[in-house]
Amino acid sequence: QVQLVESGGGKVQAGGSLRLSCAASGRTFSSYGMGWFRQGPGKEREFVAGIGWSGILTYYSDSVKGRFTISRDNAKNTGYLQMNSLKPEDTAVYYCAAAKTVTTLRVQGDDTYWGQGTQVTVSS
Repeated sequence: QVQLVESGGGKVQAGGSLRLSCAASGRTFSSYGMGWFRQGPGKEREFVAGIGWSGILTYYSDSVKGRFTISRDNAKNTGYLQMNSLKPEDTAVYYCAAAKTVTTLRVQGDDTYWGQGTQVTVSS
């Protein structure tokens, strides 16, 4: 089992920045891929960014590439999502997720662990 708790959401104006954190506990977080998903109003949950267990390999959706940066600190069992140049269309509930591989995570496989989500609201 991996328990995930997100923090850092809030309200920001367009063009602003936020950094989300994902604190993990339970099984060895450092051996898991992790990532971020979001679900906007009336939309399905979508992949935003992922990072391998070592932190070397990163993946981004086209909609956030160049604006968001995913990272992790395995010593602190914490993952991060730095969000810059935020747009109103980034408004969503953001979820942290972890799975044995980023491939499993991206397809939201059965063995994916989820946090409870944190709201991000970007006003124009």
